[in-house]
Formats: sequence, structure tokens, C-alpha cells
Amino acid sequence: MGSRLRVLIIEDSEDDAKLIVRELKSGGYDVKYQRVDSSAAVCRACDSQEWDLIISNYSMPQFSGTDALKLVRSKHLEMPFMFVSGTIGEEAAIAAMKNGAQDYLIKGNLGRLMPAVQRELREHEQRKERERLQKHVQQLQKFEAIGRLSGGIAHDFNNMIGAILGWAELGYEEAGPGTKIRERFQKIRDQSYRAAKLTSQLLAFGRKQVLQPRKVNLNLFIREEMSFLGKIIGENIDVRILEAPDLQVIHADPTQLQQVFMNLCLNARDAMPAGGLLKIETRKVEVGGEPYPEHQRVMTGNYVLMTVCDTGVGMDKATAERIFEPFFTTKELGKGTGLGLSTVYGIVKQHHGFIYVDSEPGKGSTFRVYFPAESGTHEPREVSGNGPALKGSETILLAEDDEGLRESVQEMLQSMGYRVICACDGNKAVAVFKAHAAEIDLVVMDVVMPSQGGLKTYPELQGIKPGIQVIFISGYADEAESLVALLEKGAMFLQKPYDLAKLSQTIRSTLDHSRKTQKPLHER
Repeated sequence: MGSRLRVLIIEDSEDDAKLIVRELKSGGYDVKYQRVDSSAAVCRACDSQEWDLIISNYSMPQFSGTDALKLVRSKHLEMPFMFVSGTIGEEAAIAAMKNGAQDYLIKGNLGRLMPAVQRELREHEQRKERERLQKHVQQLQKFEAIGRLSGGIAHDFNNMIGAILGWAELGYEEAGPGTKIRERFQKIRDQSYRAAKLTSQLLAFGRKQVLQPRKVNLNLFIREEMSFLGKIIGENIDVRILEAPDLQVIHADPTQLQQVFMNLCLNARDAMPAGGLLKIETRKVEVGGEPYPEHQRVMTGNYVLMTVCDTGVGMDKATAERIFEPFFTTKELGKGTGLGLSTVYGIVKQHHGFIYVDSEPGKGSTFRVYFPAESGTHEPREVSGNGPALKGSETILLAEDDEGLRESVQEMLQSMGYRVICACDGNKAVAVFKAHAAEIDLVVMDVVMPSQGGLKTYPELQGIKPGIQVIFISGYADEAESLVALLEKGAMFLQKPYDLAKLSQTIRSTLDHSRKTQKPLHER
């Protein structure tokens, strides 16, 4: 059986229509056609289904081919439109081409039909491909611009939120238990965490998060997540998990991966207010080099596919094309920020993966997330506790350019018993370190600072005192790849904003670990 071809024939003669269909079939096409001969019939046919090709007579008793062409193009339908007629002059044919027809043929010379059809279908696909690529480039440019803007905003906000959170933590610790003032400090802390979540989403969309990846088996990961998510999704939703056996691991940041999975599952829940089926599936797939219809090309190779499918309300095509845009939401005012799926998009892209969505109104939605497959075994997540702040008495060099954040962190460290020496950028940090290297036990240093950032400062500190331990802190990393390389060698990292407990635990863990004999990171 040949290639399927859906043809709308605008023709008042049934016999002439059959001749055209016979010619197409003799050329190897599996033809599905409909004959119409009025404007109303053309409208119904165009609205009821998609067509690959329209072939029209030019002159009919009740309806002209010119009117048919105008009607089709008024509906913004771009499929090839060809005239096959016994009565069309050269001037009329030229006018028809100017109005959007692709070709014209004389009924007595249907031998030209097949070459003309093949050429027009081929050129139509080429036009679609060019439009698809142009749209993809425009989308990437738009996302890149928004990503740069949101990343810059998030960087400044993280410093402000960090300072607010730091002062609130200190006030909370100093206020007496059960007092009104302590309750108020707790509320400031809670709002700071909410603000931090928003900046985290902005950074994820802009792909400016510092990833701390490890080997993750998605089967094990999904089981862990569903032990918590199952209680939130609700009893009226049937959850089915289909695990592929012998699934390869992926190299991913578990915290960011959790954001992807939670967003997709909770969106599916929201799309099924009356209940339904949520199906989560993992598979091993091999992706070839052929173009995908979802507006992009992908790298060939082995991938791990996670599919999240619901039986909810679904989306129309126009909505589905915009769901990964930041601040676009289908939820009512106050019910969503419009950052959930844009966060998912940014995280997946930062992990060198890709995501597609298939959806129809009333038929649910299916999200397919591809991550590059890796070799190795699953590495369990490190669980950080929310316990009390851990104290110490060592000397810490704090290098942070934001004055408000630097002051609050300095007081937090001093409240835990540490002696703190401060510097406002990398160059000053080196100068201070030279003067106090013997007494400094640890450096807490921002990655992004004026004049010289933390990554360039680190080798200089190592040259002065080999083996000195450094905790890098950042809310936005332009040099994320270099930082990740150090993290993979064992460097510690704190994502801004952080609370008192997290700061103290990271410092204590790093200091205790540094007591063991170690080579500096750049020599490992």
C-alpha cells in the first residue's frame, strides 16, 4: 500500500473527480478523498478534518474555483491548492497563482498531475520545516532572553532574601519560646522560604542552578517520591506505575529531578478534579537523528524516558504550545504562578534532556521526559536534617560582596561560636587570607563577586595554604560548569538562600571532614 493522501476535490462532476483519484492511485498513493461543489460544503470539509491537498475545478455552475481558493486561504490553511480545469486561460492562471494557488493543469493533460502533486507535496513539507525551524529559533531566543533576565533578578533577590532570612533566624533564636515576637519571626522565615522557592524556579527556567548530580535510577526514585506524593494526589485518582526492567541510571540532581516529577504529577492531579488515571512509566529508548514534530531536533543516543500521563481535561494545540513559557498558566487567578512547567523545562534542558507534550481537550495529557542514559549504579540521596544549629569555635573567612547578606551571615556564624573574618570580594579575600592563613580553618566564599569571583580565588588560596577547605555559596552561577567540576572532586556547596541549620551543618561537616589528611581539590 502506498503513502496515504487525503484529498479534498472541489468539482461539480463526479466522473472528473474519479478520473483525478484514479490518476493519483496509479501513482502509488492510498487516496482518501471527498468531493464538494459549494462554499458551505468546502467550509464543512475544512473544519471537519485535515487535508494534504486540495484540487479544484476553476469554473463551476454554482461556485468558482477562485472563490474556493479565497475561502480556503481565509481559514489560514496552507496545504497545496491546485487547479485542474478545462477552461482556464493564461491570465486567469497567473492571477490564481498570485492569490495563493500552487499550480494549474488542463483536464485533458492529467499526465502532468502526478509530477505536479509530488513536487507540491515535497515543497509544502520543506516550507513547513523552514517555518518549524524558524519558530523554534524564535522560541529559543525568547526563552534565552527571559532566562537571562530572570537569572539576574533571582541573583539579586536571593541575596536580599538571604539577608532577611538570616536576621529572622537570629531573631527567632533570641526570642523566648512561646512569645509573640518569636511567632512573628517564624512568619518572616516562612515567607522568606516562599520567596526563595520562586527565585529557585526562575533560576531553573534560566538554567542557572548549580546542579549537584549523582547516578539516579528512575524506578527507585519514583518509588521514593510516590511514598510521599501518593498522600497528596488523593484517593480518587488511580496511580499506576510501569517500571522498565534493567533500567539504566541517569546523571541528575535529585533535588531538581524531584521538582520535575512533583510538578508533572501535581499538574496531572489538578487536571482531574473528578478523579481519573495517573500513569507513570519508565522505558529505555534509543533516539535516532530524524526530526521530531515537537519543534526541535535532538541528539542521537540512548535515553531513559519517563512518561506521566493523565486522563484529565487536556489542552488544545494553542495552549500546549505555550505551557513551557514562564508566567503562562491555565489556572484561575491566584491558583498558580505559571512557573511550574517552565521550571520543568529549564531543569530538563540543563540536564541535556528534552520534554514533549501530547494533549487533546477532553482526552488528557501525556508528558514525555527524556534524560541521557548513563552507566553505573544508583546513588542514594543524602538526607539533610532540619535539626538544631551545630556550634564550633574555629576561624572562618567569609567572602561575600553583598553587604546586607555578609552582615547577617557574619552574625549567624558568630552566634554559633565561630570567629569570623570578612572580605567583600576575591582580591580582598586573598589579601586577608595571606595575613591570617595560619589561623583560618575554613573559607565560606561566594561564587560570583566583583573584581574576582570565588572560582578564580580558590586556586590562589590553595597556593597559600594547600588543603584549605572551601564552601562555595551562590544563588546564580555563570560559571556553573567549572563549579560542578570542583563539586565532583568533593568541594562543598550551599545554594542561596540558606537557613541557620543548613549553614551550620555544612560548616561542621566540612570542618570535621578536613581533619582527615587530604590533598587539595585541584590535585585530585
